[in-house]
Amino acid sequence: MTALPIAGRAHVRRAAGRLIADDRRAVVLMVLLNALAAVAGLAGPWLLGRIIDTVTGGRASVTAVDQLALAILLCTVAQIVLARSALAVGYRFGERTAARVRERFLDRALALPAAVIERVPAGDLTARGTGDVGAVASTMRDAIPEVLIAAVQALFVLVAVFLLDPLLGGVALLGLSAIPVATRWYLRRARTAYLAEGAAGSVLADELASTIAGTRTVEALGLQKRRLLVADAAIAQARRTRLRTLFLRSVLFPVVDVSYVVPVVAVLLVGGGLYINGSLTLGAVAACALYLRQLAVPLDAILIWLEQLQSSGASFARVEGLAAIPRAVVTERTPPADDRIEVRGVRYAYEGDRDVLHGVDLTVRPGERLALVGPSGAGKSTLGRLLAGVDRPRAGTLTVGGVAIAGLPPDLLRRQVVLVTQEHHVFRDAVRDNLTLAAPDASDDDLRAALAVVGADWADELPDGLDTPLGGAGLTLNGAQAQQLALARVVLADPHTVVLDEATALLDPTTARAAERSLAAVLHDRTVIAIAHRLQTAHDADRVAVMAAGRLVELGTHDELVAAGGTYADLWRTWHG
Repeated sequence: MTALPIAGRAHVRRAAGRLIADDRRAVVLMVLLNALAAVAGLAGPWLLGRIIDTVTGGRASVTAVDQLALAILLCTVAQIVLARSALAVGYRFGERTAARVRERFLDRALALPAAVIERVPAGDLTARGTGDVGAVASTMRDAIPEVLIAAVQALFVLVAVFLLDPLLGGVALLGLSAIPVATRWYLRRARTAYLAEGAAGSVLADELASTIAGTRTVEALGLQKRRLLVADAAIAQARRTRLRTLFLRSVLFPVVDVSYVVPVVAVLLVGGGLYINGSLTLGAVAACALYLRQLAVPLDAILIWLEQLQSSGASFARVEGLAAIPRAVVTERTPPADDRIEVRGVRYAYEGDRDVLHGVDLTVRPGERLALVGPSGAGKSTLGRLLAGVDRPRAGTLTVGGVAIAGLPPDLLRRQVVLVTQEHHVFRDAVRDNLTLAAPDASDDDLRAALAVVGADWADELPDGLDTPLGGAGLTLNGAQAQQLALARVVLADPHTVVLDEATALLDPTTARAAERSLAAVLHDRTVIAIAHRLQTAHDADRVAVMAAGRLVELGTHDELVAAGGTYADLWRTWHG
């Protein structure tokens, strides 16, 4: 298995910047509204200080106090309205941004080369596409607007304290100095801890998914205890990483809570001394103290979200890691001149291992039915993947119509060659939608004809016809029916070359032969390359290519190879007992 990459800090910052830039108008409006709300909120403590100074100065009148109190009420109402408007703008921004995150992840996942998808842990990709994407989307929807609001409010509050008295402003900053120290300590450790927590979650998801998928095998081979031990180890690692992040939070939050009280106490002590000396009015001291109490609210919001930002930042790094995976390299823009497939000196190795194909040479003529046969491990499926452009040869060339198959863009490639394997997927959707994936413009008659071609008689008895939902709460297809659905997609896609890698393995022999003959009839002017252990397929083919130990050892018609008395003849005799 190949681990999916993790994006670096710089890449994550650029990606976050692009998301914000995509909706910059909303961000500007959100900041502006928050600034106005912060200004309105600053008026309350200042006006209250005026009331205190008016009363203590002996100049108080009921009318003056009432006017100041009314001004406080109006400013509070204005702050509430502006803050609510800013929050509404922020949430709309967040929802749009969350949608972009999900769409980009899906686009990247769908654009990954098939070879990459097959070799990465399924649980890791699933965890990134669900938990990590959800965490990033939640942060973009909730944290970003609230952090922006809190940051603007905190900045304005500190400026207001400095304007009232620079000395008290300096005392307040000194009292808050423990917060950046604790935050720095936390940030230096948080990203690594949260990435470890995410990786442990992916491993746990992968182990659970593989155990569930292989339940029958586990039961048949008595592997329950072994799988439980593996699951327990994954759970223990997930628990350790979770406790590590909890420890970091248990240090940060108490320090921050204490730090809120220190500047207020310091300002009251220093401000009290200044008031006694006549250097500052009582109203100014009270206003500074109230501002600092106000400061606790936005700082608390920032620091509470700081933990979420670290967690979602690690999730964002995992989500953006897909961008670091090279997409399929397109080197051919010119359509193939014809349907002729040429294989010359092809060698292939899986991830730097020893070669599994050794100098294969083969020509597949347009419209030919070619059977690839040989013992297990001979390299048949590997060659089929190369013919379909799923993998690239390590050495040699593999072309269709004079151009490299693996270098074609995906849309053009799939009009040339389609690979159908034993593995298939039925989407939780209607039968019609499962089929139109291969031909979006196909009519219902076309869909029914394709199902009939592959012998899917069960489709005629569906309760809602082509609108019958499949999977989930809908109809569950057995293996044979699902394979027929996959073969019907091939009929609808109508490529010039079809590579069938044991595509009818789950069908009974009679149904399999009927499906293969039906496919051959429909694709009579197409090239069909069938990889099969059932040698009846080879008997019906135009030519047979025999693979052994990664080499093409025989090539000819069925009768020629049986008469030659070589590897194929031995396989044929074994097949017939």
